Amino acid sequence: MMALAKRAGEGPVSLKSIAKEYKLSEHYLEQLIAPLRNAMLVKSVRGAYGGYMLAKEASEITTGDIIRVLEGPISPVEVMEDEEPAKRALWIKIRDAVKDVLDNTTLEDMANFEDEGDQEFFMFYI
Repeated sequence: MMALAKRAGEGPVSLKSIAKEYKLSEHYLEQLIAPLRNAMLVKSVRGAYGGYMLAKEASEITTGDIIRVLEGPISPVEVMEDEEPAKRALWIKIRDAVKDVLDNTTLEDMANFEDEGDQEFFMFYI
């Protein structure tokens, strides 16, 4: 998604070019792109110069949107009903804090973020 955000406005991007640039398996990207397309976060363009592009502006897509599509509900741990109230309340606070950060961080924020000292790509495993 960050690769698509960084190339927004340049037309569709092939999975092959993303795979090559980020040293990822094209098959892996194919598995990720289907649910993102079904959630209408990306759209596909057919043809010789086809590929994928964001379906909305990067500023309208949150990291929470992406994670929910690829991972499901955001919850650091499953909170058990029979857990003691203090522990349960703590886990709920943690979950809500994580949701808040993810829902208030856009894809545009992520694509524009540059750590001043380290320009290495981050690898996220799902």
